[in-house]
Amino acid sequence: MTNKTTALLLAGSALFTAFSAQADKSDWPESFTVGTASQGGTYYVYGSGWANFIADELDISGGGEVTGGPNQNMALVHNGDAAFGLTTMGPAAAGLNGESPLAPGVKMDNVCAMFPMYETPFSITTLADSGIESISDIPDGAKIGFGPAASTSDTYFPEMLKTLGVDFERRNGGWSDLGGQLQDGLLDVIAFAAGIPIPAVSQLEVQTDVNIIEFTQDEVDTVLEDYPVAEFDIPASTYSTLEEDSRVVSMWNFAMTSCDMPDDFIYEVTRLTMENNDKMRSIHRSAETTVPENIDQNTVLPFHPGAARWYKENGYDIDEDMID
Repeated sequence: MTNKTTALLLAGSALFTAFSAQADKSDWPESFTVGTASQGGTYYVYGSGWANFIADELDISGGGEVTGGPNQNMALVHNGDAAFGLTTMGPAAAGLNGESPLAPGVKMDNVCAMFPMYETPFSITTLADSGIESISDIPDGAKIGFGPAASTSDTYFPEMLKTLGVDFERRNGGWSDLGGQLQDGLLDVIAFAAGIPIPAVSQLEVQTDVNIIEFTQDEVDTVLEDYPVAEFDIPASTYSTLEEDSRVVSMWNFAMTSCDMPDDFIYEVTRLTMENNDKMRSIHRSAETTVPENIDQNTVLPFHPGAARWYKENGYDIDEDMID
């Protein structure tokens, strides 16, 4: 075979490969949205930044959408109203089993996992001059903000606090709005469930003195018995207010997609996310755990075949019964 012939074959092969790659995109969406949560929360920062990153890399239009959080995101993805969404494992299990508070009896089974995000700590913040320094200090009838209605925090935190003997008045709203209400004296406590650092808490620290309340070991043990959470320490470096690590509980978050999204599209989205952790960490510090080693934290949602292909090609095992 002559050098000229070889060159022609290689050139033809390259053209064929380029054509095939282009042809593979024929069923890709022209644009996408990512269901996040309220402004002032980690989901919004993480999800919007990630959407912009993927959109730029794949040269398609995409962005984050303000939503009510994980429960609504499950519904949006299941119904095809959002290509992607962010969820915690508790609401994911509830939606999959037809137990979502937003759609009781509807099994949201058109939802597949893509990649691990981070753990969501359940943490409590109040003003320093409130005199509240522990969960047991929260007075009867305290006005507590639990985030958007049907969010992870609103679904689980009120029940946890009831289990721990706290009597309260329930309030809902976006995290930024609740932070303003706390400063104005309209709330006594905010019960956050969001990736750390929570933008609204960081903003509060700039504007006033706050207390970030930890759980006692007995309180952690009590909550672990009844809820799908794990013990977690918020590092002291997370907030200027903390002088030492703060003991709380947490729940894992995963990014999800519609199970009928094209395999090649989800493969590329997963590849870009898993191979660019430095970029992800620049979007939000919590993304340091957005790494393939944490795929085993999902025991609820089946993985999308496109995502599973990337993990398998890179040496990460996923049970076949955990692939859609």
